[in-house]
Amino acid sequence: MKTLLFTAAAAASLIPAAALAQDETSAPRRIEPYVGVMGGVHDFDSETGKEGIPPVGYKGRLVEGVAGVNYNVAGPVVVGVEGTASKGVSGDIDWEYGVAGRAGVKAGKDSLIFGKVGYKWVNFDALGNDSPDFHGTTYGAGVELSAADMGGSAQSSNIRLRVQADTMGNFRSVRPMAGVVAKF
Repeated sequence: MKTLLFTAAAAASLIPAAALAQDETSAPRRIEPYVGVMGGVHDFDSETGKEGIPPVGYKGRLVEGVAGVNYNVAGPVVVGVEGTASKGVSGDIDWEYGVAGRAGVKAGKDSLIFGKVGYKWVNFDALGNDSPDFHGTTYGAGVELSAADMGGSAQSSNIRLRVQADTMGNFRSVRPMAGVVAKF
């Protein structure tokens, strides 16, 4: 499965190359790299283990780093890819990492409404030091709110408040997260 992660990262590296190959006169098409820090909870259900998820209801609070790139396709449409790495700060989860593709629509001056699909690996403290990583498809949706759209006087802002909810497998977990992302 780590091969899948490296393949996704290699594919993600092609997005900036394709964007740079575009004619510079097409101003609406541009890339926007971003980084962020988020926090939240990942709560797994207690049904029988399916889709690579353990059969016990584990839960943990997380701190997560996010890095990605958005590409403005046309008008308000945005596509992108992001990678995440999370560390459990309390509960049953030791760490998580994953990669996801995103598609969204810009709203207001600088905000973004998005959906995402990807793959995530999870390691649980509760299963011991040499426990296997559990993994599966992840999908979710969220919104990034710009300070310019929340009553600020600026025409645009590089800082966004991000709120999202993800799930893993066939709705076998819920993962609400909130934090700040900065585009550059």
